[in-house]
Amino acid sequence: MGVRYSLCLAIAVAALCVPRRGDAQTVQAAAAPSAPVTVEQKWQFFLQETFTPLTIVASAATAGESQATNTDPKYGVGSIAMAKRFGAASVDNVTQNFFSDFVMASVFHEDNKYRRRGEKYRFWSRVGYAISRAVITRTDTGGSTVNWSNFTGTALSVGLSNAYYPMRSRNLNATAINWATSSAGVGFGNLAPEFLPDFKRWFKRHLHL
Repeated sequence: MGVRYSLCLAIAVAALCVPRRGDAQTVQAAAAPSAPVTVEQKWQFFLQETFTPLTIVASAATAGESQATNTDPKYGVGSIAMAKRFGAASVDNVTQNFFSDFVMASVFHEDNKYRRRGEKYRFWSRVGYAISRAVITRTDTGGSTVNWSNFTGTALSVGLSNAYYPMRSRNLNATAINWATSSAGVGFGNLAPEFLPDFKRWFKRHLHL
């Protein structure tokens, strides 16, 4: 496997482990139709993105990383703590998707569905584009805007997490770190839908499937 495809695979796998939402974003071409996105479509996107096996994978990866490093949410060690971390990560994923991609996207008239650039662009250009979508997104009519729905929706999700996180993980520092990593995780999570189609094609071609 070439270096570029090795990087693609590593990026895709790493993206699934980012402590953030379910990462099942729909893959569409960058030049998608500019018809205004409706609230109903945003609701359907939330359902499609959230209730998928990848949400379970992302939650398990987040819980495993937190368990291995004993970082926030600090439920302790052992199987019970791991179960609590998995439950918290699952709720985190659902609430961040709900607030960011449905509620606040409707309020700010933003369309957070990821549209991959594809193979006609250079590798690192695609990496930068995918990550930048945490900061820049589309309006309902196809223009570009600051991704306010990500920043504010993540803030609502993180604020809600303080209702079920253990007391020692409810301080200002832990909340700020949670918000920052979750907001950034939106961009890194986009690496999976950007590059997984490339890897699937390589895999089928070289294994003659």
